[in-house]
Parts: sequence; structure tokens; C-alpha cells
Amino acid sequence: MGLDDKIKNAAENLGGKAKEKTGEATGDRDLQAEGAGDQASANIKQAGEKLKDAARDAFGKK
Repeated sequence: MGLDDKIKNAAENLGGKAKEKTGEATGDRDLQAEGAGDQASANIKQAGEKLKDAARDAFGKK
């Protein structure tokens, strides 16, 4: 996984956590759900990047 992708995914995950917590604190269920969705999206992207890394390592490509 490239460093840029790691940073983008981490930022999306942190932003999602912030939205979710803000939604909890203010009682805004839509914002809470949006934050949870952002986190899920970041996690899926991260898993895809890890899969690509594993495939690249398995086939000896850099």
C-alpha cells in the first residue's frame, strides 16, 4: 500500500470517527450514520490495498 493511500484512508477514518462522535453528542443520527459510513468505506479501501500488497508480495513484484 502506498503511503498516500495509507494517509488518505487514515484521514477518512478519523473524519468518520469525528462525524460519528459529533452526531452522538448532538443527537444527529444522520451525521452519526454518515460518520460510520465513512469509517466503513476507509476500512474497505484499506483491506483492498492490503490484498493488493499481499498479491504483489506473493508473486514477487514490487
